[in-house]
Amino acid sequence: MSYLLDANVFMSAKNLHYGLDFCPAFWDWLVHKGNTGSVFSIDKVADEIEAGQDELSDWAKDSGQMLFRRTPPTLAPQFTLVSTWTTGQQYTPAAINTFLQAADFYLLAHARAGNHVVVTHEVPSNSPGRIKIPNACVGLGVRFMTPYQMLRIEQARFVLGAQP
Repeated sequence: MSYLLDANVFMSAKNLHYGLDFCPAFWDWLVHKGNTGSVFSIDKVADEIEAGQDELSDWAKDSGQMLFRRTPPTLAPQFTLVSTWTTGQQYTPAAINTFLQAADFYLLAHARAGNHVVVTHEVPSNSPGRIKIPNACVGLGVRFMTPYQMLRIEQARFVLGAQP
């Protein structure tokens, strides 16, 4: 199983539960899993992280090279499928336009093309003013889960080492 991480996984980790300063094991785990190819994200998510110009963007530049995959032109059929689904729903034109220009659109195309599980903190919502990743996943037949579900399935362990 391979996991495709939404930007909010990185941002929430940095800001809440797995701060770069006090939980380096989480970030090391991401790098390790990125190197094995089982956990990754995409260039559009890297762009969102870079826009923050903070310690997370520094980490992504320094350590996350293997985590952020480029969007290949071969995804064109998936882009068509995702955009067709999106425009066929009961979302407002503004919500559709925002979604089609955001990283979420690219995440769904990557997930469909590679049969990846999307990992996000977003929860489903039936608001016509915003397209949420879980709603799009359900509509497009893509699996999704929270970061905590992924960490449990992967049996991630962030254990303190011996104290000096």
